[in-house]
Amino acid sequence: MLVDRPVREVLAAFSSSEPAPGGGSASALASAIGASLLLMVAALPRTRSGSEDDRSALASATEALIGIRQQLTDAVDADAAAYDQVVAAYRLPKAPGELDGRRAAIQLALRAATDVPLGVVRLSAAALEQATTIAAHGHRAAGSDVGVGVALLRAGARGARLNIEINLGSISDTAHADAVRAETGGWSDAAARAADEADALLRT
Repeated sequence: MLVDRPVREVLAAFSSSEPAPGGGSASALASAIGASLLLMVAALPRTRSGSEDDRSALASATEALIGIRQQLTDAVDADAAAYDQVVAAYRLPKAPGELDGRRAAIQLALRAATDVPLGVVRLSAAALEQATTIAAHGHRAAGSDVGVGVALLRAGARGARLNIEINLGSISDTAHADAVRAETGGWSDAAARAADEADALLRT
C-alpha cells in the first residue's frame, strides 16, 4: 500500500510514468496531512486561554479528526485502486458481442472512481469544520500549523473536485452525474466557508 511506504518512495510513485497514483490520491494525502496537523495542535499541552473550555473543545475536535484522518488515509490507496479499475475496464475486448459488457464495466468503474474523491471532498469539509474549533481554542504559537493544515485541506478538497469533474464527463447517466455534481458543489462550498472562517480566526 502506498501509505505504508517511505516518503521518498511515495514521491517517486507520484512522479513515475504510471497513471496511478495520481491527482486523486495526492488530494487525499494532502487532506490527511492537513488533518494530522490539526490533530497535532489539538494535542499540545497549551491552549489559547488555558481554560477548561479550550481543552474540552479541542478534545471533541480530536475525537472527530481521528476518524476523518483514517478515512482520508484509506482514500489514498482507494483512489489509485479505483483508477486501476477504470483502466482495466477500458482495456476490455471491443469485439461486437462484448461491447455492451465493456460499456457497462466502464460506467461502473467510473462511478466508483467518482465516489472516492467525493468522499475526500466531504471528509475535507468535515475536517475544516474542526479546524475552526482548533483555530479558536488552540495555542496561538501554533497558528501557522493550523493555517498550513487548513491550506492542505482546502487543496485536497479542490483537487478531489477536479477529479470528480473529469470522471463525470465520461458518465453517460446525466441524472446521476448532475446529482453527484450538485453534492460535490455543496461539500466544496462548505469546505471553503469553513476554511475561510478558520483563517479569519487565526488572525484574531
